[in-house]
Amino acid sequence: MPNEIVNRVANSKLITLNLEDYYPEGKRVLFDIKDWLFEGFVLREKEFRQKVSEHDWSQYQDNYVALTCSTDAIIPAWAFMLLSIHLESFTKKTIIGNLDTLETSIYQDVINRLDVSEYKNKPIIIKGCSNKPVPQNAYIMLATKLKLVAKSIMYGEACSSVPLFKKK
Repeated sequence: MPNEIVNRVANSKLITLNLEDYYPEGKRVLFDIKDWLFEGFVLREKEFRQKVSEHDWSQYQDNYVALTCSTDAIIPAWAFMLLSIHLESFTKKTIIGNLDTLETSIYQDVINRLDVSEYKNKPIIIKGCSNKPVPQNAYIMLATKLKLVAKSIMYGEACSSVPLFKKK
């Protein structure tokens, strides 16, 4: 048929990578220690350690946890270290920061483990839209890693992609 519609995108060698496909399951938790501080601002070691020892850490089983303090209190490094030691046997990951920092850290681990050798000298599209909370930094980390092997890198959808890199 001379007027047959051909799907050139489907027939192309483009490989689409969707960071959403690598989204690790697990609840994300923001653990704010302000309630464990005297008047929300002063860390009293004895009382703090008592709260740590009485807390049910098992509730964080298989969670990702971001430790923070939402007040302007000055928290000594050992306090977050103590919390992380208690969380370590339950959580998938624990960091100091907010939920955005946590998500970026999770994706950094995912991308660091990603084997990109199969993309050597191939045109890659990094899919842009997702329904899961993929952090912007993840796109940068993936593009940086793919640049080492890919023939070209684009962003978006195959029908309307933005060129980012082409190997010379």
